[in-house]
Amino acid sequence: MKRLLSIAVAALVIVGPAASAQTSRKSLESQRSRLQKDIELINRKLAENSKNSDEVLGNLSLVRSKIAKREALIGECDKTLRFLDDSIAACRKDIAVLQDRYDTLSLYYGRLIRGAYKNRDSKKWYMYVLSSQSVGQAFRRLGYFRSLSSQMNVQAQKIQETSASLEMEKERLQKMRNESDEVRRQVVRERSKLRDEEAESTRLSERLQKDRKKFEQQLRDKNRQIEALNRKIAQIMAESSGSKKQTTKKGKTVSTEIDTKLSNEFAANKGRLPWPVEGVVTDRFGKHRHPVYDNVELPQNNGVTLTVRRGAPVKAVFNGTVTQIFVLPGYNQCVIVNHGEYFTLYTKLKTVAVKPGTKVVTGQDIGTVDTIGGEDIFHFELWKGNTAQNPENWLRK
Repeated sequence: MKRLLSIAVAALVIVGPAASAQTSRKSLESQRSRLQKDIELINRKLAENSKNSDEVLGNLSLVRSKIAKREALIGECDKTLRFLDDSIAACRKDIAVLQDRYDTLSLYYGRLIRGAYKNRDSKKWYMYVLSSQSVGQAFRRLGYFRSLSSQMNVQAQKIQETSASLEMEKERLQKMRNESDEVRRQVVRERSKLRDEEAESTRLSERLQKDRKKFEQQLRDKNRQIEALNRKIAQIMAESSGSKKQTTKKGKTVSTEIDTKLSNEFAANKGRLPWPVEGVVTDRFGKHRHPVYDNVELPQNNGVTLTVRRGAPVKAVFNGTVTQIFVLPGYNQCVIVNHGEYFTLYTKLKTVAVKPGTKVVTGQDIGTVDTIGGEDIFHFELWKGNTAQNPENWLRK
C-alpha cells in the first residue's frame, strides 16, 4: 500500500507541473488567437468604412480599439516569451539530468561488458561452477553468472530508454526555440503595425479638429438618439419596477409578480453569461468624454456597444420572456427580454426572430444586426429593476 502511495505521489509531482504548464500555454495561445481575431474584424470594418468619408469618429473609435488590442497582443506575446524562456531553461535542466544518467548507465554497462569479455571463455565458467565444494555453492555461482547476464540486459534496456528520452527532450527544446524565435519576430511586426495605427489615430483626430463644426452636428444628432433610447428604457423600467408587464397574443397587457426563481438563477450566473453577439467592444458602459473635442461629455452609455460583422446573429444571454419590441431612430428594432427582476435589451436589429410573449432560452436567436449609416454596430444593455448594470461584469471574460 505504501509503495502504491509513493508511486501515486511521484506521478503527481511529475505530471502536475507539466499539466499546469500545458494549461498555461493553451491559455496564452487562446488569448493571442482571440486578440488577433478581434484585430482582423476591426481591419475589415475599417476597409468597409473607407468608402464613407463621414465615418471619421467611428473609424477613430475602431483604430483606438485596435491600438488597445494590439498593445494587449504584444503583452500576451511577451508573456508567451517569458513562458517559453522558462520552459527552455527547465528543458535544459531535464536534458542535463538525462545526460548524466545516460553517462552513468553507459559507464556501468561498460564495466559489465569488460568483465564479461575477460571471462568470455565458456570453459572457464563451467570449470568455475564444477569446482564448487558443494551443490549449494555451485548453484550460487551459476546464479551469479545468470545475474550478470540479466544485469547486462537490463542495463542495455535502460540505456536505450534514456537515450530515447534524451532525444525527445532535445527535439522539444528545438521546437520551443523555434517558437520563441517566431514569437519574437511577431512582436517586432506588431510594434511596427502599432506605430502605423497610432499615426492613423493622430490623422483622424486632426481631421475631426479641422472639420469640427460638421462633426459636432453629427455628434449632436447621435446624442439625441442616445438620449431618446435612455428615456425610453428608463420609462419601461420604471413601469416594470415591482412587477412585470407582459403583452398577450390578444394585445392586452397583464401584470404578474416577479419570477423570483428566475431572478436568482440569472443573478447566480453573473460573470458567466454568454455574449449576445461576436464582435469587438468599441464603447463601454458609463460616462465618457469625447476622444478629441475638449470639454465635450458624451451621453451616459447604459450598456456596451460592439462592432460586429455584417448581418451578425444575436442570441439571448439567458432564459426569459420577450416583453417588448419597439423601434427608435438610430437603433432600428429593439427587443427587451425579461429575466425576473432583470431585463436585457438588444438593439440595432435588422430582423427579429421573436415577438412579445415569446419564451426564449439561452443562446436562442433574437435577430440579426442591421447596417445603419454604413456601420455594423450592436448595442446591448442589462438592467436590474430600473438600475442599469455594466454588462461586462455579467458577461464571460
